[in-house]
Amino acid sequence: MAEAVDTELDLIAVGAHPDDVEIACGGTLARLVRKGYSVGIVDLTDGEPTPLSAGPDIRLAEAERAAKILGVQVRINLNLPNRRLFDCFEARVALAKVFRKYKPKVVLGFGGKTVLASPDHYQAMLITDAAVFYSRLTKWDEHFDNLPVHTITNQLSFPIAIHGLDLPEASGYIVADIGSTLDVKIEAVRAYATQFPANKAGIFGAVETMNRYHGLTAGFEAGELFMTYRSVGIDDLMRWASPAHARS
Repeated sequence: MAEAVDTELDLIAVGAHPDDVEIACGGTLARLVRKGYSVGIVDLTDGEPTPLSAGPDIRLAEAERAAKILGVQVRINLNLPNRRLFDCFEARVALAKVFRKYKPKVVLGFGGKTVLASPDHYQAMLITDAAVFYSRLTKWDEHFDNLPVHTITNQLSFPIAIHGLDLPEASGYIVADIGSTLDVKIEAVRAYATQFPANKAGIFGAVETMNRYHGLTAGFEAGELFMTYRSVGIDDLMRWASPAHARS
């Protein structure tokens, strides 16, 4: 997907590889797009090599198709090294430049470790945390192509483990309703045919089951879990605790 010029985004989701964001929060992104928000995805690497992919061009085409299914406006690949992704100054700056250019209000990224999966996930978390901070640093313009500083309003994290119900440590948890976009999310994950061939088709059921479980905990048909590192404030306790009975 070609980068949109001079586009400011409401939200950017950051993954280590193409398909990470779709699995973790694709339903939320699709729903936000439907609500009129401008949404972008940043893949830190191209995810290659992998066993069944003919090369980066194939994986990129799958990512483009998935982005169109979700409806996101911008998708960027930073082409950092897959399997050798490490939190370093250059990676932090590369992502911070994206934040300064597109000025998102909210950033979503990895939270915690993904045990028995790619260590790139944890490194992506560290890079994202640092880039959010770097984006707002003044008197350092020479490292950021003189892009103006930008302060991100909030940062939330997502877990990507689908083989257990244990929650990573966080100050709090939020479940986003994706009942209306669960099917769209699954379709976007299916776009990665090289990653999820017939012998790995169980991933689709696993993702759906996890989303239905998280949704159930919050009273939704399906939901996606996010971790927050700030307390969540409310201005009307009754509207939050009993929305059907709150006064307008």
